[in-house]
Amino acid sequence: MTTNIPTPDVRPANPRFSSGPCAKRPGWAPEGLDTSTLGRSHRSKPGKAMLADAIALTREVLKVPETHRIGIVPASDTGAVEMAMWSLLGERGVDMVAWESFGAGWVTDVVKQLKLEDVRRIEADYGELPDLSTIDFDRDVVFTWNGTTSGVRVPNGDFIPTDRKGLTICDATSAAFAQELDFDKLDVTTFSWQKVLGGEGGHGVIILSPRAVERLESYTPAWPLPKIFRMTKGGKLIEGIFRGETINTPSMLCVADYIDALNWAKGLGGLDALKARADANFKAIQNHVDASTWLENLAKDPATRSNTSVCLKIVDPAVTALSAEDQATFAKAIVSALDKAGVAFDIGAYRDAPSGLRIWAGATVETSDLEALMPWLDWAFETQKAALKAAA
Repeated sequence: MTTNIPTPDVRPANPRFSSGPCAKRPGWAPEGLDTSTLGRSHRSKPGKAMLADAIALTREVLKVPETHRIGIVPASDTGAVEMAMWSLLGERGVDMVAWESFGAGWVTDVVKQLKLEDVRRIEADYGELPDLSTIDFDRDVVFTWNGTTSGVRVPNGDFIPTDRKGLTICDATSAAFAQELDFDKLDVTTFSWQKVLGGEGGHGVIILSPRAVERLESYTPAWPLPKIFRMTKGGKLIEGIFRGETINTPSMLCVADYIDALNWAKGLGGLDALKARADANFKAIQNHVDASTWLENLAKDPATRSNTSVCLKIVDPAVTALSAEDQATFAKAIVSALDKAGVAFDIGAYRDAPSGLRIWAGATVETSDLEALMPWLDWAFETQKAALKAAA
């Protein structure tokens, strides 16, 4: 069915608002990448130098303390989190903290794959944080800093004590390079390149505190470890991993792309500038949501709202009166209309999350593009609502 609802006059220059892989940095072009190591071994002198450069730039831009080790590992953030859990957990009880699908996935892995018995689940529904005061930091703790599929983040690291006995394992994949990570409170921090810096998929980064290294060298899990998870040999940390001697073969093209993004970030002014860009992007979305009669932020508490993965729910009474299945269909129709119009790609809610929209607001997105997108959201909603009314 067609409608006569006019389209907005201004279109986003870049319609890429996916939450991963995310938009490339402004001005990105493949010709700008250093391809000198392509076709060379990653263990060659130039290959190792490029990997070491990526680690050094990561430390500089993220403000990682010199006491912490940084390694490039296989299989994106998922691989980095699994590496940490399989290598470190089991020495003591663990508190698993989850409020969205990825955090829930880590719970499943710990309970059903590692089969740990002393596991406490501290969970909340989409849109909320669990009660962080109930976490026992004498135990190990696994949590996400920013819930990518719910748009809910921890406001800061104040809930983590400095005198904890257990380790903190933090999945920070959609927070790194956009939010302030308190590395004094984080023993393991993981992320992937394809989020805030718009890198290519397939590679993860793991950051270890001295306490995490101590655990690795003093504790041996009861289960066998796959090769790609092994960070020790003979009871000692494999230091080469944290100098660029990767466990398996990385894509040097992806490494070059990551370095390009890191240099762009450094040129902007580093982490502070990246955070400012993400904050401005979030504000462009939230200002529109605050004035809207049909949209709300899925994150209920403003203090916990993500400035990267902004998740929105449809609250118009005509839509909320529908069945859950029909509400999901309505939201997907909005997403499809925006995609067909060429103004927004890949902004549907995550498959396990409540129906709605998820718009990436990380630093590689231009605020002007988000400002241009907002009237298009209203256009798509009104178009679909008119179709819903006509079909009634």
